[in-house]
Amino acid sequence: MIFTSPILITILLAFLPISTSNQVTHLQDHNNTWDSISSDNSTLTSRTNSETLNKVTNVTASSTAEAKTKPSFPLPTPYITSIKGTNLTKNSIDKFGIKKIYPTKMGGREWYVNMNNPVNDSIFSIGSDQNITKQSSGEGSGSSWRISNPEARMVVTTPAGIAQWKNVEITGYVKVNSTINNRHHKDMPTDIAWLARGGRHNNDIPCDGTALIGGIHDDGTVGWKKEIWFTGGYTNETAQAQVANPIIGRWIGWKVVMYNINNDTAVKMESYLDDQNNNRWVQVTNLTDNGGWYADTSGKQFYSVDCGKPKDYIMTNAGPNVMFRSDNLILDFKNLSTREIQSPD
Repeated sequence: MIFTSPILITILLAFLPISTSNQVTHLQDHNNTWDSISSDNSTLTSRTNSETLNKVTNVTASSTAEAKTKPSFPLPTPYITSIKGTNLTKNSIDKFGIKKIYPTKMGGREWYVNMNNPVNDSIFSIGSDQNITKQSSGEGSGSSWRISNPEARMVVTTPAGIAQWKNVEITGYVKVNSTINNRHHKDMPTDIAWLARGGRHNNDIPCDGTALIGGIHDDGTVGWKKEIWFTGGYTNETAQAQVANPIIGRWIGWKVVMYNINNDTAVKMESYLDDQNNNRWVQVTNLTDNGGWYADTSGKQFYSVDCGKPKDYIMTNAGPNVMFRSDNLILDFKNLSTREIQSPD
């Protein structure tokens, strides 16, 4: 005879599967599993709550306005489950022991910051007007470097004769110590962004300044921008969502992934957050650009520089530079990397 009680029934019900529309997609990498917030390309949902976090559609002319809308806050947490250390293999973690989302392409490029002396690197630069200072170990975080410039630009270039960066996974850990009241750039956001698929951002060569830009703001919101030329070819930020509490005063991990799909006719963009600084990553954006994501400038301004690209140019091209950028922040950083990934498409 089987005996049941209301308490037992309640416990059992709590562990029954949730509806298909709210299930969290699991991504696999060498038999290692971590959680993604997205159940498909159109919504970001939580395992613990079916509330829609963010409308992220394939960017078309009809959906652009909707994709710009921010959801309400707070959002349900946590989203993630543990990554068991025994499952982490040499192929599933990078040089710094950080979990990979996608494997490195066979024979693909990998770059890792020199944590002993970042500027002792022929393909890495931080700009002549910027300085970094080493920070002592603390809070179990290990050594790190601080950059206090209100417009931090750290660039990984491509040597001549080497394939440029295209399908990439860009990773770094950062700690925002404080924001900067920059009277010269009050309109600039207070955010961290990893970007690729472009060259130098310079007014003398505006058409080289292309980029796909995956960022996280100091208040815990995330999103994507596209830059078709510098500086009149920016889109508005899309795929916006508030996915974390403010990130000031604590370490987080930030990953940006971009790769071509559909025979190089569209681009998939994803970003991942390690919100607790414990190598547990959750997908916070999942966006496809297959047309209709337009620069937020007038046609007159956009075409004032003849780059030979439409206003909704799909950035399937490679680019020589990967950039780690922050604006209006005093920032500590460590374990920066970029890898050429095997595209899942």
